[in-house]
Amino acid sequence: MVSVEQYLKPELASQIKRLDLRAQMIVKGFLQGMHSSPYHGFSVEFSEHRLYAPGDDPKDIDWQAYAKTERYYVKKFEAETNITGYIVMDLSQSMDYTYRQNLTKFDYCICLAAALSYLMLMQQDPVGLITFDQKIRANLPPKSRRGQFGAILSQLTKLKVAGQTELRAPLLQLASMLKHKSLIMLMSDLLADIDPTLEAIRILKHAGHDVIVFHVMDEAEVEFPFTGLVQLEDPETKQSVNVNADDICQEYRENVKKFRNDLKKGLSESKIDYVPLDTSMPYDKAITEYLVSRRSRF
Repeated sequence: MVSVEQYLKPELASQIKRLDLRAQMIVKGFLQGMHSSPYHGFSVEFSEHRLYAPGDDPKDIDWQAYAKTERYYVKKFEAETNITGYIVMDLSQSMDYTYRQNLTKFDYCICLAAALSYLMLMQQDPVGLITFDQKIRANLPPKSRRGQFGAILSQLTKLKVAGQTELRAPLLQLASMLKHKSLIMLMSDLLADIDPTLEAIRILKHAGHDVIVFHVMDEAEVEFPFTGLVQLEDPETKQSVNVNADDICQEYRENVKKFRNDLKKGLSESKIDYVPLDTSMPYDKAITEYLVSRRSRF
C-alpha cells in the first residue's frame, strides 16, 4: 500500500487546500445541513440562527435577518451547531485492489478520509477515525483541536488491509459504542450480503445518526475492461476461476448495476445518503460534486 505520506507532499497539501477553496461556499452549507439534519429539519436560510427568546442577549440579534423577515433571530453559538463526525473505514483484504489506477480502493479511501477530516476540522467540528474488518480494530476518539488532523494522518499511515469483508457485526458494534447523535461517514466496497449490511446501517440511522455511505469500487470492478480468457481471483479467499471475459461482460456489468441500484434504493428508503464512487474519479472532485449535490437538496 502506498503510504499517506505520499499524499501529503506539498502538491497534495495544495490539492486539499484547493479543494477547500473551491468548496468553501458549499462546505459551510453542507456542514450546517449536517448540524441541523438530526435536530432542526434541514433548515438552510437560518441554519445558523434561531428565534429570539426572552433571556437572549439583544446584542446577538441579527438585524439583517430582521430586515428581511421582520422577525428577531439570534446567531447560534458554536456549541449549538457542532456535530461529532466519525470516519469509518473498511480494512478488509478486498479493499487492496486496483487494476490500472494509481490508487487501490483502500488508498482512495485514505484520500477521502484525509480530505473530509480536513473539511470538518476547518469547521471546528470534532472528527474521529474508526477502522474495521470483521470487527472494529481501532478507534481514534473525535476531537476538534488543531492537532487532530495530524493524529488522523498518523493513524492512516499505519493502516493495513487484512481479513475478510464483514459489515453487519462491526457496524452493530459501532452502534452500541456511540452514545450521542453523530455524523457517520462509512467508506467501503460493501462486498458483503446486501440485506445484513442494510440492516446494520439502518440501525445506525434509527439511533439518530446521520449516515453517509461512500461506496468505493475499483474502476475495473465497475467497467469490466477485460477481453478474452482471463483468470479472476477473489482477493480474500484466493479462489480463482478462468472465464471468457467476452461471454460474461454484459451480464457482469448488469449485475454490478443492480448491486448499486439495490443499495441505493435500500438506503434511500431510510434517508441515508449513498455515494457510489470508482477509483477513476479524482477524490477531490468526488467530494466536491457530492457536497454540491447535497447542498442543492437543502
